[in-house]
Amino acid sequence: MVKAGGIYAAAVSALAATGAAAECRLALLLAIDVSSSVDPSEDALQRGGLAAALVAPEVMAAFFATNSPVALAAFEWSGRYNQALLLDWTMINAPEDLTDAALAISSTQRSQDDYPTAMGYALGYGATLLEQAPVCDAQVIDIAGDGISNDGFAPALAYAYFPFQGVTVNGLVVLDGRDDAALLAFYQREVIRGRLAFVETARGFADYENAMQRKLLRELSVRVIGARPVQAPRTGPAG
Repeated sequence: MVKAGGIYAAAVSALAATGAAAECRLALLLAIDVSSSVDPSEDALQRGGLAAALVAPEVMAAFFATNSPVALAAFEWSGRYNQALLLDWTMINAPEDLTDAALAISSTQRSQDDYPTAMGYALGYGATLLEQAPVCDAQVIDIAGDGISNDGFAPALAYAYFPFQGVTVNGLVVLDGRDDAALLAFYQREVIRGRLAFVETARGFADYENAMQRKLLRELSVRVIGARPVQAPRTGPAG
C-alpha cells in the first residue's frame, strides 16, 4: 500500500520533471560548412558574415524582443569526423553577450579545408550538442552549406538514430549558379525538419551576411510571444 505522502511526493517529482520552467525561449545552434568546396575567401565571407549578421541592429532587437533570452552556439563541419566547436552554449542576456559571441566567432580559425560534405554526421553532432544546451522552449539547428551531402550517412539516418524529437532544422543554401535547383531541392527534401522549418538562400558567399540576417530574423521572430517594444541596441559590428 502506498502512503498518501508518498503519492504526493511522487506527484511533485513528476511535475518538476515535466513542468520545469525553461531557462530561455530558444536554443539556437548555427553550423557552417568548411568542406573542400569552400575556398579561403569564401570561408572568410561566411565566418565574418555570420558574426556581422548577429550584431545587425534588427537582429539584435529580435534577440531582445522578450524578457526570455536565447541560448546560442556554433560549430563548423565538413567530413565524417570533422566538426569543430566555434562557440559553446552562451546565454544571450544582454547586448554585450551577443557582441562577445559574434567577436568569438569572427576570431576563429578554420580547422581544416580538405574534407567532403558529410551532412548526416554534422546533424548527428548538432543533436549531441543540443543535449548539452540549457533548457529552452524550442531547439533549432541552422545548417548552412554550398553542396549536397556526399560522404557518410544521409540526413535521414541522422534523424532516425539521433535525438531530434522536437528539434527544428533550418537550412541556409549558398547558391553558385550551377546546380542551384538540385541543391535547393536536396535541402527542402532531405535536410529541413519540423513544422516551421524553412530554407534561406544566399546568392554566393558575398550574400551570406544578408541571407543570415534574414534567416535569424525569421527564426527569432517566429517564437516571439508577448514581445515588448524595444529600441535596437546601439552596438556596431564585431571587431
